[in-house]
Amino acid sequence: MVSDAEPADSVLGQLAREVSPRVLEWRGRLDDVLRELDEYFEGGRHRFDVPLDWRLTTAPFARNVLRETARIPFGLTSTYSQVAAKAGNPRASRAAGNALGSNPIPIVVPCHRVLRSGGAIGGYGGGPEMKEFLLRLEGAIQ
Repeated sequence: MVSDAEPADSVLGQLAREVSPRVLEWRGRLDDVLRELDEYFEGGRHRFDVPLDWRLTTAPFARNVLRETARIPFGLTSTYSQVAAKAGNPRASRAAGNALGSNPIPIVVPCHRVLRSGGAIGGYGGGPEMKEFLLRLEGAIQ
């Protein structure tokens, strides 16, 4: 009989060999994030409580865009231009889109909640189908 832990251990071992042995140090640190993501996808979580490390984004405007995006409530959307304005530059909707395109913490920092001004889905790192799935999951679109 194969336990659920064995495939995970195998993947972690492979990552440790191919990427870095430090991957193993993070094993327990991700438990809260994984639990919150599971709750989100099961429909039981509307807000993430895990602490975020904003140092992953070094450009000040991009960091502001991600912080503003993290404030968009579950089930609601904003536009690239609205997020750009709240981040400090109302004329920088393309730069806001670029910042969201390089979001290192998708779903937790819900860049899928940002749409084009006309209401079109717009881009998403996981593809437009995934963005639409997430918006439907949250009831933001029908």
